[in-house]
Amino acid sequence: MKDSIVNYLDKNDKAKDIKEISKSLNEINLEEIQNTLDSLVQEGIVHETRKHKYILMKYCKSLHTGTIDVAKNGYAFLIQNNGMEDIFISKDNLNGAINGDTALVDLYLRNGRLEGKVIKILNRGIKNVVGEILYVGSIPTLILDDKKLDIEVKLENHFNNLVDGHKVLVELTEQIDDKVFNGVIKKIIGHKNDPGIDILTIAYKHNIEVEFSEAVLEEVKNIPEAVLDKDRVGRVDLTKEEIFTIDGDDTKDIDDAISIKKGNDYYELGVHIADVSYYVRPNSNLHQAAFERGTSSYLADRVIPMLPHELSNGICSLNPNVERLAISVTMKYDFNGNLKEYDIFPSIIQSRKQMTYKCVNKILEEDIIPEGYEPFANTLKIMHELALILRHKMIRNGYIEFDIPEAKIIQDENGKCIDIVKREQHEGENLIEVFMIAANETVATHIYNMDLPFIYRVHGAPKPEKITDFLNLLKILHIDVNTKGVESSSKDMQKILKELKEYKESGILSSMLLRSMQKAVYSPTNIGHFGLSIKNYTHFTSPIRRFPDTTVHELLRTYLFNKELDQDTINYYQKYLVEVSEHSSIKEQDAVDAEREVVDMKMAEYMEDKIGNVYKGIITTVTNFGFFVELPNLVEGLVHINSLNGNYNYVPDLLALVGSDKKKMYRIGDELEVKVVNASKETSMVDFEVYDGNNK
Repeated sequence: MKDSIVNYLDKNDKAKDIKEISKSLNEINLEEIQNTLDSLVQEGIVHETRKHKYILMKYCKSLHTGTIDVAKNGYAFLIQNNGMEDIFISKDNLNGAINGDTALVDLYLRNGRLEGKVIKILNRGIKNVVGEILYVGSIPTLILDDKKLDIEVKLENHFNNLVDGHKVLVELTEQIDDKVFNGVIKKIIGHKNDPGIDILTIAYKHNIEVEFSEAVLEEVKNIPEAVLDKDRVGRVDLTKEEIFTIDGDDTKDIDDAISIKKGNDYYELGVHIADVSYYVRPNSNLHQAAFERGTSSYLADRVIPMLPHELSNGICSLNPNVERLAISVTMKYDFNGNLKEYDIFPSIIQSRKQMTYKCVNKILEEDIIPEGYEPFANTLKIMHELALILRHKMIRNGYIEFDIPEAKIIQDENGKCIDIVKREQHEGENLIEVFMIAANETVATHIYNMDLPFIYRVHGAPKPEKITDFLNLLKILHIDVNTKGVESSSKDMQKILKELKEYKESGILSSMLLRSMQKAVYSPTNIGHFGLSIKNYTHFTSPIRRFPDTTVHELLRTYLFNKELDQDTINYYQKYLVEVSEHSSIKEQDAVDAEREVVDMKMAEYMEDKIGNVYKGIITTVTNFGFFVELPNLVEGLVHINSLNGNYNYVPDLLALVGSDKKKMYRIGDELEVKVVNASKETSMVDFEVYDGNNK
């Protein structure tokens, strides 16, 4: 009925009441029509007027729907699902909307700038909250961890062992007022002073499920610890082949292995991926749990797995010297990196060695062969030859290399951050990245050419106006980049990034350019991958830690191995993959947000005993209340405008704070010394002051 109503309303740019809609559909069940209309309104497809008439949102030019994202200062943005520009909403115009809500917003002009006003909350985005218990007399109260949530939660229950400092997960049960909710404590996460509870608290806050249900754990007991004879049926036996894995030093969930052969005029690359879908079957509790989690979450030194350890570290992990089930992709390339032929098939493999990036990089970069790697050194060098050929071809085709550093948190046995280092990408990491991209592209292209329902990893081209804004920013900063003929192709982005490398601000500006682009997501509709400059792309190579990859394996088994191509199967996947794509994209973002929050919190923890220390840094962001400075270890802190000597004003046209005497200016890319004046793990904030050699 939804489609019928939408099709009818699409023929009219004027609002219609329920009787008119019923008449057009020859439908007398008004209750069903009303329920459908209510659903369409909730989804932001249809707008209900004050007179209870209905019109498609696309005909309401000033009305927009999206997700409310509240900033720490109380103002917010409407993040639109259609990729359009975010809409600023002042604190006074939120009208009861809180962070995470889906809302209907009306646009209006204020001081020549478009702003929004919430006129209706379509859906409460927050179902659970996390907070700290504080007793007021004998009554436990909840102090919310998420400072973006300007609400009060009244607890309806408490546990006998509840004490001050306990972190708890609370389900919101009833809204009493605009900003007052009732809530029920669902779980005591632990005490805030216990090791690891700080990270678990953030996981729960971002809807990351930490524990598996009893039903899942019971199901795991029936999964074998080793490959059985019946599992070998229909598989190509590759156990005699030279196959091995390359991962980080502490990796336990190993889902990809590689092999190579070199002929007179070809390389044959093998990418062998753990056959997770063989054990995680549809309609099982395991499958449902993996779907709900969507991804494994890597929070500092803690992994919250998508699958129980018995699978992720056991039977599904491609551990050395044991047989494992896999789905293999073999790809034959000529010496120019052109793919000549390929095959996709179920296999059984046995990894010869669990290699580490550190040791592989010794061989590829220094020609030093660590102990135990002697039998494989020549194979690794052949792999390196092919990886370089494929990478150069990718770059020629428009592959965008964003060289943006990431922080790695080092903790002691009590979970305290004791160091922050930059993650490094060397030849070994590049080799695996290139080979995995090749396998993902090959699988996606094969199913795309079969014209079957599939789940793609897509990345839309950036909006031209976003690129124009970025180029204008470069002009303001007097960054001389040749923009002649630049539009918004991937090769244009390559060109800009290459020229930016000559400037000290290159890291900051690369991050800004990345933020101006759309996010990569999962979708059953293939629009290509802009950043990789690939027409057909998917995620196939990490099924232990990503549900879309597990789904791709399920599709390969269905379409290619079992030959199930009937119309019922196709119809099922056409509908199911929409749900998988949307949910997986949401859960991926939850994991990313949690990871960023953990890093921010641990960075602040690291700086807590550095008060008074002086560091050199670079200004990354300038606002009307101050500017942010990034240190070499990637810690970022705020220099508040009130801490500056003299009077300063924010000048948007210069993206700078300018002194009233115009003799001093602070802007993006400026290098300076700062002194740490405050750091708080509780708020995840670090505060700096400009150091001039005199401040004490």
